[in-house]
Amino acid sequence: MMEIDLLNLVEQGGCSAKLSAAELKEALSDLPVIKHENVLVDIETHDDAGVFKIRDDYALIQTTDFFPPVCSEAYDFGQIAAANALSDVYAMGGQVLSALNIMLFPADLPMTILKEILRGGQDKVQESGGFILGGHTITNEIPTYGLAVTGWIHPDKVVTNDQAEAGDVLILSKPIGTGIIISAKKNNLVSIEAYEAAKNNMKHLNDKGAEVMNQFGIKAATDVTGFGIMGHAMKMADGSKVSIRINSKAIPTLPSVMDLIEMGCIPGAAFRNQEFTDADCEFEDAVDYNHKMLVLDAQTSGGLLMAVKPKDAEAVVEQLKKSGYPNSAIVGEVIPRRNKSVYVY
Repeated sequence: MMEIDLLNLVEQGGCSAKLSAAELKEALSDLPVIKHENVLVDIETHDDAGVFKIRDDYALIQTTDFFPPVCSEAYDFGQIAAANALSDVYAMGGQVLSALNIMLFPADLPMTILKEILRGGQDKVQESGGFILGGHTITNEIPTYGLAVTGWIHPDKVVTNDQAEAGDVLILSKPIGTGIIISAKKNNLVSIEAYEAAKNNMKHLNDKGAEVMNQFGIKAATDVTGFGIMGHAMKMADGSKVSIRINSKAIPTLPSVMDLIEMGCIPGAAFRNQEFTDADCEFEDAVDYNHKMLVLDAQTSGGLLMAVKPKDAEAVVEQLKKSGYPNSAIVGEVIPRRNKSVYVY
């Protein structure tokens, strides 16, 4: 197959993966929210997906996500994009049922690349226990791929980002730093080992994490993606009407991440997240610049950030590690509401 570096295509096309959170918030501010008694979760809480009750013991989880390549290899990109889209179902404690491919693809690229992207996505959906039922493809200057996903959950067991309570302990299931490593890869500044570790982290499904949440009856969680751990913690705090303290030194990181930040490998998305969170989040004086950038780093297919009862915290971390998330760690706590949403120390 013809070797084409997909990350290089993104750079040539001048493509940005996402609108800034601030721009998106403003654009959506005046849209009406349609209410229905069977809609259990909608856009108001900025949760990971929507939930629609079908019957008293069965609700559908619906979500979609797609973006340009975050790695150079087509098959790996397909796996990562699929894992990222599926993660929204797992963040709500659900199971995957089916998915539809969403593909934008340049007309002048070999169809073998399109096939490899779709093969990666199909393999990851199959790993989740779900089925790809079809999809839609259009032409576009930059390859863009993702899924529209349907999952299911019992209506009484829905996990959302607005149920954190003061006294809860915050646990993160996967290390962060993917945005920084992707930025370093674009500039040929990252080792092969660190790059492969980042790809494997992004491919890693959050399915077992969802099982752990169900096992311990966890009610508040979110997956950490484009807004970074700071932005997603802020949304959890605002939705739950609490404040959150994050221990920046306790956050697990991917290999080489702190060294890369020191070298200046900080993607633009981190600064957009800084703008988005600046008014509602506060850093203690002891937090250095590198750890500030770490908590703002935009993630792709990141881990689950869970609000856990203190009595269960150590057992949850232990079970997550046994379930295939060896870097799981306690990274903060939930406190009564203060002036700011998130405090980083």
